[in-house]
Amino acid sequence: MPLNTHPPIPSRHRRRPTTTSTTWCCSFKTPPMSPDTHSLNQPKPLTPPHHHHRHPPITDQVTPKHPIINSFPNSPQSTKSGFGLVGRIAPRRILSPGRVSPINSDPIDPVGIESVPPEISSPDPGTTLSPESAHEAEIDARNDNEGSGNGDCGGGIGGVFDVRLNLKGKRGGRLALELNSGVLMENSVVFGDLIGGFRRKNEGGLCRIEVPDVENMGVFRETIELMFEDDIVKRLVKIGVCRAIDVLEVSTNIKFSRCLQSCFQYLEAVPWSDEEEEKIRRLFTKLKFDEASSREILARLDSRDSVGPHQDLPRRLIFSITSCENSKARMELKSLVKGLLCRSSVYETDHIDIKEDLYTVSRRCLSSLVTLFEEASSTTPQSPAAKKESSRPLVESISWEVDNITWVLELLLEHQMAEEFVDMWTDQRELIRMHRLTSSMVRYELSRVTAVLFMAMGTSRLHCRTGSRSELLCSWFGPMLLDFGWLQRCRKGLDIRQLEEAMGQALLTLPLKHQYELFIEWFGCFSRQGTDCPNLNRAFQVWWRRTFLRDWQGLDVESQ
Repeated sequence: MPLNTHPPIPSRHRRRPTTTSTTWCCSFKTPPMSPDTHSLNQPKPLTPPHHHHRHPPITDQVTPKHPIINSFPNSPQSTKSGFGLVGRIAPRRILSPGRVSPINSDPIDPVGIESVPPEISSPDPGTTLSPESAHEAEIDARNDNEGSGNGDCGGGIGGVFDVRLNLKGKRGGRLALELNSGVLMENSVVFGDLIGGFRRKNEGGLCRIEVPDVENMGVFRETIELMFEDDIVKRLVKIGVCRAIDVLEVSTNIKFSRCLQSCFQYLEAVPWSDEEEEKIRRLFTKLKFDEASSREILARLDSRDSVGPHQDLPRRLIFSITSCENSKARMELKSLVKGLLCRSSVYETDHIDIKEDLYTVSRRCLSSLVTLFEEASSTTPQSPAAKKESSRPLVESISWEVDNITWVLELLLEHQMAEEFVDMWTDQRELIRMHRLTSSMVRYELSRVTAVLFMAMGTSRLHCRTGSRSELLCSWFGPMLLDFGWLQRCRKGLDIRQLEEAMGQALLTLPLKHQYELFIEWFGCFSRQGTDCPNLNRAFQVWWRRTFLRDWQGLDVESQ
């Protein structure tokens, strides 16, 4: 038997059986839909939701509840191609490596993902948009469906749209609206004149109207749509105040009187923010409106017709605060009025002279404080009528009056008007006399006012002449030394370290003769009271160096 001399064919050279079709994993009979097999499986045309698609038999495929729209996530036809594949891709549809069926976790609405045609019609049959405004048309179409309910702006008379309104944006873009001439002539005087002139020259045909340099084509289109609304105010409530102001401007330019009245009615009845109020002011400055129609809005903008003079308003507010009985409300109102009257406020107060009002309140508070100290220093008990008249204890009443004085003084310092108050406080001889006759827990309240003045002079917030500074320090420096211990225990917002530094700086602004007297007085008080006396060591050293070392150096120079 002859032997086969040929060597055996290696396994790697064995011929594999040929197959007529490509085998796919997981029992696929036909290739799955993917970007690589786009030529093998052409997507069928989109059918309405009630028709059934016939899919190829695929094993282990999850059958969605709605018909699946063939889409290719990696297709080169991007959203910029303009051929309508923008909405085809389902939000969460991917091809998972571990599965062969598309994942459709969310049901797909076929109506919401239809391709955008080259020319989109708005929800109302009377309006047609050009392809350049497709994205804006989708947004406006949603607003129309919400506002009109049936998606129809009116349909014209007999469904005839014989006017083409071409809008050209100021920053580019075009918008074409096909409308009924009867609706335009009925609502707009400007469009009525244009259409009437065209009809007199031409018996029929399409009337073309072009509006150039439109600032906001969306607002213009929305204003045109309001011509088909029976209740314009109801639509304005939905779009808001800012949009209603824009609609008012367009309505004024095209003389849409029914919309003008509705805008005035709506804007007058709603509150405005600061930005919206400023926008209305600019619009009323730019355009002229009928006084009878806009009277109510002008009343909210113009303060000249308000009742009562404005000149005495700050004094009335300050009087109300100083006589307030509720401590919490008093604190809130103090912060409010101080913010309104301060020089750095955003409110204009240049035309309001509050200096006389502040000093009037200051004199009233000082007079009341003198009366209270007379009661506190008197040995006779307070009469029942006086106790009944005042609902607070005497100590609390004195504290409240001092709070009023310091608050008014802060306002004067803020406006750089406190120079006269320095003389007023220096002239309070009765208070200085009663200071030693009154208990320490009461009299230290006077030093709170002195502390505010000392800190203002030491930090350059208060600028007054040398005579006023000298008289103030000579009059109230001694009482301050006596009350400093109580000020440390009952600070009431007072910064003790800053007060000590400011007192030393204020003393150094005086003539050397007065510095000598006051520093010697402080030195004796500090040696007796210790920490109950302000620490002016640094200012004392400066005074010593300026006074004695310079004199000795001058004597040495003279001797040489």
